[in-house]
Amino acid sequence: MEFDLKEIEDDLHLVVEELVEVAGLKEGDVLALGSSTSEVKGSMIGKDSAEDIGKSIVKAILEVLKPKGIYLAVQGCEHINRTLVVERELAKRDKLEIVTVVPKLHAGGATSMAAYAAAEDPVMVEHIQADAGLDIGDTSIGMQVKFVQVPVRLKLKEIGKAHLTALRSRPKLIGGERAEYK
Repeated sequence: MEFDLKEIEDDLHLVVEELVEVAGLKEGDVLALGSSTSEVKGSMIGKDSAEDIGKSIVKAILEVLKPKGIYLAVQGCEHINRTLVVERELAKRDKLEIVTVVPKLHAGGATSMAAYAAAEDPVMVEHIQADAGLDIGDTSIGMQVKFVQVPVRLKLKEIGKAHLTALRSRPKLIGGERAEYK
């Protein structure tokens, strides 16, 4: 089945702009992405990876994030222990542990491959505490978003045939009945 890559990119522009606004993301913040190109195509996760869809996803998201100075962290699949592609600059800034692996189509997935190729100086890290997350195809990225996580209900519910989920984070509310919060 053919997919309109332009439509996927246009939908992602809208989704990421909305998430950036709702989550209050600003320069220096991190958006974690989990993505199944198989699910975007309507197949079972991990069974029908599509490099062209992965490239379109990364391209569209970076077109929104880069001008805003927001970092993208792209989670690979369980075959590479859900490690994430990030820019070396971010890994150094946040003192993230760099691991040795390069994502491939069936060990990492098409989207992490595309992110690795698109990065200026890519490295892989084991964990991150992102400020928000976007999950295309139920890839389970909650572990990559810092606490407290708050679901974001986006206007669009799918990218292609894949279910879309988003999270933002907020600081923990500490104190008791006499505490005040903004």
